[in-house]
Amino acid sequence: MSDDYSTLEVARLLGMAVRSVQMMVDRGEFDAWKTPGGHRRISRQSVERWREARQHRSESRPAAPDTASPSAPLPLTDDGLTPQVLLIEDSVHYQNLITLLVKQKFPGVGLQVADDGIAGLAMAGKLQPRVMIVDILLPGIDGATLITSLRSHPQFNGIQLIVVTSLDEAGRAPYAFALAGLPVIHKTDLVAELPAHLAGALARPVAQPA
Repeated sequence: MSDDYSTLEVARLLGMAVRSVQMMVDRGEFDAWKTPGGHRRISRQSVERWREARQHRSESRPAAPDTASPSAPLPLTDDGLTPQVLLIEDSVHYQNLITLLVKQKFPGVGLQVADDGIAGLAMAGKLQPRVMIVDILLPGIDGATLITSLRSHPQFNGIQLIVVTSLDEAGRAPYAFALAGLPVIHKTDLVAELPAHLAGALARPVAQPA
């Protein structure tokens, strides 16, 4: 077994986008260096430490309370259509996982997916979704900047926001200004926590733009 990985290998191993792994390297979350050819190599030991820390966190953290039943009927939008959920996530792995969860738990919901912040912001304006599920580490516009932009426009007041991330609490600290008051789900806890949070968001009355 090799003592180091490429960024692509780590991305596949952890189910992340390559860009997310590169950003984690830049923040010092992995021990890494560059080859004479300019390619990043990441220490296998540091990757294993990261996985063990996330696993320990997942096992010690209680599941989100089941405050709303995912199978309960969902309120229609004002025009009688089923509610829309917009997922902004650049990792194909997590796009697929969240899509599967939504289809299984909320078959009456329409799910749209954007894989970068710029496209997501444009889709939010067109769709006016009931709920947005937003990753923090995104190409184009990061999730925190996107959320701040949404909150500054009254037309988005009715959108419920759920944040998903691979960052631990220390890694989220620079984005605290945008995440205040929002549910934040670590990606290792998606299966356990996302359905309850999404059910609660969908069940809330639709706020009218100011």
